[in-house]
Amino acid sequence: MEIYVVRQGDTIDTIAREQGADVRSIIEINQLVYPYRLAVGQALLFPAKTSLTDPYTAAAAGPPVFAGGYAYPFISPSVLEETLLSLSELAVFSYGFTASGDLIPPTLDDRWMVQAAVRSGAMATLTLTPLDSDGHFNNNLVTVLVRDSAVQRRLVNGLAAVLLEKGYQAVNIDFEYVLREDRDLFTTFVAYAARVLNILGYQVSVALAPKHSDSQKGLLYEGIDYGGLGAAANWVVLMTYEWGYTYGPPMAVAPINQVRRVVEYALTKIRADKICLGVPNYGYDWPLPYKRGITAARTLGNQEAVELAVFYGVPILYDQTAQSPYFRYWQYGISHEVWFEDVRSWQEKFRLVETYGLKGIAVWQLMRLFRAGWVLFDSMFQRLLSP
Repeated sequence: MEIYVVRQGDTIDTIAREQGADVRSIIEINQLVYPYRLAVGQALLFPAKTSLTDPYTAAAAGPPVFAGGYAYPFISPSVLEETLLSLSELAVFSYGFTASGDLIPPTLDDRWMVQAAVRSGAMATLTLTPLDSDGHFNNNLVTVLVRDSAVQRRLVNGLAAVLLEKGYQAVNIDFEYVLREDRDLFTTFVAYAARVLNILGYQVSVALAPKHSDSQKGLLYEGIDYGGLGAAANWVVLMTYEWGYTYGPPMAVAPINQVRRVVEYALTKIRADKICLGVPNYGYDWPLPYKRGITAARTLGNQEAVELAVFYGVPILYDQTAQSPYFRYWQYGISHEVWFEDVRSWQEKFRLVETYGLKGIAVWQLMRLFRAGWVLFDSMFQRLLSP
């Protein structure tokens, strides 16, 4: 595949002629909307001139790289169906639990997602989070769980029952804000859950906050032991995103320099073939000027961001340090700054997987289709390509 960055005066037709590419492929892969207007600086993906394969049907030789992704049960069936063609794993988000260790299932039925994953040959994974009966994330539940062996047994037994009943094949433990004093107890719980569920034939992974050193301060980091959790679980997911976030200042969601820093630290604690790199599939739109404690960014999809730049006729810029696209626009007298992901930023993250020999990627989240990103992934790692 090739990536082309739109220049002033370009149209789909002129790009196709200049690059020797098929107009239909450019439109379909990049999810362009009629009348196919483009933004200067927009990154387009299409088959290389020398490519002899059909990007929609061909399966190239070579071992696939693991590709996981999280999704809620209200995902569009058509989005899930297409994305599953590129996935090794589908992580359903999420199951919670009570203080006594009883599982709390998602509000909507998740069986159809498990069945869709099984049909596609992807691993169906149950994501476990400290979600309480009111639907709120509650890290007090983590403390209760890791300090009570009876609650742990009840929870793990409940997990085993649901896995068997619904056809899940794995569990992803996604606990954030683990207290520093619960650090070793949390690692012990993950080891216990993995030991029991592995005996029963189920895999266990654990999501890790993006640390870059042993001594890193902060509620997100101090309770997370990379070495211990990496040894306890079958694999880990590095949550390498949210540097740019809803209540923070405008910046890249996953700047590559920061992502690389986390990966390099993780590799000092965990085997490369047990590490999945977290990849964001979204961006943020901040109203300006930014005021801490007041400004809240709006979440938007990658395609939605491009369409916003096209609508307002503004160029898409690219930050070379963060390896991430961004742009600014005015609406109703208010300036906005948007950071998002495109095929260039995803390519840089995929290259980290190649460079360091990681297990693969884990995308947060799959709710919005990013076809070009998955076609790029399939092309780089020689998987069956998306139709």
